[in-house]
Amino acid sequence: MRRSIVILLHVGFWSCYFLLVFIALWLYYRSNHSFPLVINALKNILLFAFVPSLFSFYLYYFLLFPRYLQQRKIISAIIFGLLISVGVATLGYVLHRYFIESGQVIDMDEGGKHGRSTAPRTILVMTTIGVLSGGVALVLEGFITWFNEIKLKEMLREKNHEMEMALLKSQFDPHLLFNTINNIDALILKDAVRASEYLNKLSDIIRFVLYETKSNKILLSREIEYITKYIALQKIRTANEEYVDFTVTGTIGDELVAPMTFIPFIENAFKHTTNKKLENAISITIRITANTIQLLCKNKYDSMAVQQASGGLGNQLIQKRLDLIYSGRHTLEVNQNDDMYLVNLTIPND
Repeated sequence: MRRSIVILLHVGFWSCYFLLVFIALWLYYRSNHSFPLVINALKNILLFAFVPSLFSFYLYYFLLFPRYLQQRKIISAIIFGLLISVGVATLGYVLHRYFIESGQVIDMDEGGKHGRSTAPRTILVMTTIGVLSGGVALVLEGFITWFNEIKLKEMLREKNHEMEMALLKSQFDPHLLFNTINNIDALILKDAVRASEYLNKLSDIIRFVLYETKSNKILLSREIEYITKYIALQKIRTANEEYVDFTVTGTIGDELVAPMTFIPFIENAFKHTTNKKLENAISITIRITANTIQLLCKNKYDSMAVQQASGGLGNQLIQKRLDLIYSGRHTLEVNQNDDMYLVNLTIPND
């Protein structure tokens, strides 16, 4: 939500608040017809009602909601909210007594002797006022947070669509697709069974990109299966069996990830590894722990060429998508030296 709208909502609340104060003062003036009494009543209202309302409202808004209520710590939120309201009520009571009633913190009877203190009753009323104002603050902040989450989800859908279109364009680049088909066609005469296996892998990849990438989350096992088939198709183009080293460590289980989280980095590694005769020219490791899933992707490349120069997905688009999906709960490190490009991506294991 835009800042100007948030400010307008706050101004609207306090305008309504002071409108109620004005109405109360006007009714009081009609019954007393004494302007000095109205001024005195205004001073009392400001310290009796406005101080607890103001402090409670913004302490609930900036402190209670994000630290407790948004984190679903309901009991802690209730306890801390009551402490805030009682604290500001006590402050308001002390200010009211000293500024309005000249330091007489304790009531006095007609003979000048100290009578029963009104502190508990007054603080209770002011606490109630603070709780009500704080409740409005929670509703307001909850509405703003809900609205922002909707906008974030819309932005995420747009970015996912943008990512999907970029992936489709990249994955189904005519040069790559035709080369793969030609390699399979040439393999038919040599090994028809193996050619059929590769053709099925190509079909599965196309189906995966067209359909499964539309979901917000997919099984990690499906993502790894896709990567395995993608690597197998890339290896058709070389007789070097040690060209790629792909390793998965840890228990895959039923873990979920955003589709196409790892493949853009792997795809770029293949695009920019020019010498297919090198052993372990591309090294890909996926490590699964109880809390994280890590991708380590290293590839050797010609130092005279510029990594990510053409084709593939730019790091900026990939980073934006990761930021939207994982909201700062991930880490991405990209290092490049003379002949080695390294990507280290860690995402939460939700």
